[in-house]
Amino acid sequence: MKKITEEETKRFSSAFETDPSRTVLRNVLAKGNIKDIVLNPDGMRNAHFNFSTEVKTLPVTNQLQSGRCWIFSALNILREEVAKKCEMKDFELSQNYVAFWDKYEKINYFMNTVSDLLSDSEDGPEKNERLLTYLLDTGIQDGGQWDMFVNIVEKYGVVPKSAMEETFQSSHTAFMNRIITRHLRDFAFRAKAIIKEAGNDIEARDARLSDLRDSKLESLYLFLAECFGMPPQSFDFEYTDKDDNYHIDPDMTPKSFYDKYVGLRLSEDYVSIVNSPTEDKPFYENITIDHLGNVIEAKPVQYLNLPMDELKNLIIKQLESGSTVWFGSDVSLEGDRDKGIWSRECFDYEKAFGLSLMMTKEDKLNFREAAMNHAMVITGVNIKDGSPTRWKIENSWGKDHGKKGFYLMDAGWFDEYVFQAVVRKDLLSDKQRDALSKEPLHFMPWDPMGTLAD
Repeated sequence: MKKITEEETKRFSSAFETDPSRTVLRNVLAKGNIKDIVLNPDGMRNAHFNFSTEVKTLPVTNQLQSGRCWIFSALNILREEVAKKCEMKDFELSQNYVAFWDKYEKINYFMNTVSDLLSDSEDGPEKNERLLTYLLDTGIQDGGQWDMFVNIVEKYGVVPKSAMEETFQSSHTAFMNRIITRHLRDFAFRAKAIIKEAGNDIEARDARLSDLRDSKLESLYLFLAECFGMPPQSFDFEYTDKDDNYHIDPDMTPKSFYDKYVGLRLSEDYVSIVNSPTEDKPFYENITIDHLGNVIEAKPVQYLNLPMDELKNLIIKQLESGSTVWFGSDVSLEGDRDKGIWSRECFDYEKAFGLSLMMTKEDKLNFREAAMNHAMVITGVNIKDGSPTRWKIENSWGKDHGKKGFYLMDAGWFDEYVFQAVVRKDLLSDKQRDALSKEPLHFMPWDPMGTLAD
């Protein structure tokens, strides 16, 4: 251990005072945004919205003050199918509907997991202490994964946004999540007491835990209904097409609507692929994240780990076939939200401040410098000399950022900070398809490949 000494602090102060550029930077930073100061005009020359392959999509959506990016981006994929069949110029599926059922299922998933962790140990609950602590710390959040979205849609279907509109709570979720998490921690507290009191009477223990779960689930369902509204069991699908002709399809259910107007076979035809170049995750292996999910006994979260070139090639193939691509990345680094640009060339922090980073993509994952934190939709790519130079992104942050809500990622940033994509299985090579049959490697929920669901 080394303590800070007065001598080294004086040396650092002297280095600052004798370097005029440091004083200039201090003066500029006193009034300006760091991102504006490190903007590299030369890097901006290639940051324009022209693409050799582009899938035209509907106007962007807005998740507002919520972490439902994975729901918005997935529904943005599905809504294109509805708009195409109905010849609509604009259309949204209800994000609130999917979020309601996701929250409801997550509550049940949490209570079941905690009960199992507290009960399933010969030496007492301390055996699973780290996992239990992680779950209690995390609580119920907005995040999720592609497979979790598929689980909700296959169980509950989807509805047009007009059938279940947004509420303030559905689009401003932080305080609501806190209330739910507090009650789930209360469940854990009571469950632990029940297990202690029951001792070796397993039948009595399980009966009391079941009653506690039922009571909490009911009260939190009612709370969700108060916050989000009641999900519709049936509705009339009314819309106007691009020629202003009115249509109505009465008495639809969420599942019949999905089957008729979306019709994608998500479980059968799509696969989630990742690029995680870390030693613990070999390429051409399946990965699953334990204790990460929403619907009990449904499909687990699972990915096929591939080299970055193969992940990119599959994305490009899907774009060239006329379909957009759901993907997950880390958007917290080297980007400008207002301009809608993520680029390692456009923002030069190292030259401005003399702060260098030597970490590779693998290092960033291992040392928690980068992890998935946002899901969006890829709608275009520019290919030059056989390689992608930039990508067009449909975001869900509204139309006031980027180019009417669309964003740009350059090639270097994409390679470094994109981790996941969902593609059609029929695009896979024989080698990739064969790898899907392997038993998955298991990782804990705090793994970087699970963070999008936080």
